[in-house]
Amino acid sequence: MPVNGFNIGKDCALNVIDATHGAITFNLITSFTAKQKTKDQHIVGLDGVVRPLILPDGWEGSFELERSDSQVDDYFAANEAAYYSGKNIQSCTITETISEANGSLTQYRFTGVMLKLPDSGAWKGDASVKVKIDFFASRRLKVM
Repeated sequence: MPVNGFNIGKDCALNVIDATHGAITFNLITSFTAKQKTKDQHIVGLDGVVRPLILPDGWEGSFELERSDSQVDDYFAANEAAYYSGKNIQSCTITETISEANGSLTQYRFTGVMLKLPDSGAWKGDASVKVKIDFFASRRLKVM
């Protein structure tokens, strides 16, 4: 739902697919960020000209959500239990779908994604519990 030709936060939807757990529906995601990581190098030739070399090095980001059930805690508890019982923890994918201002849809798929839970929320009287999930992805591919 763009407004006056500009994207707003409501224009983005996320789907997380895990090889072990299938589709994961994280309830009430309130923010999403993604940043390209690069390996940067400056090459200086004998002619004195600096030439930049910027190589893709994956993607990182996070999403925040309001806790409404135990799903996030259960997901990370299951992965931790699997790790300590010697099971292989598989990567997952995140598909980002954006409603563009012109009415079209754009999709990007993050592959080789590993999730971590840096903040499972603070419990306070008369306040919602905000959870943060970070991710690292090998690549981001345009789907449509």
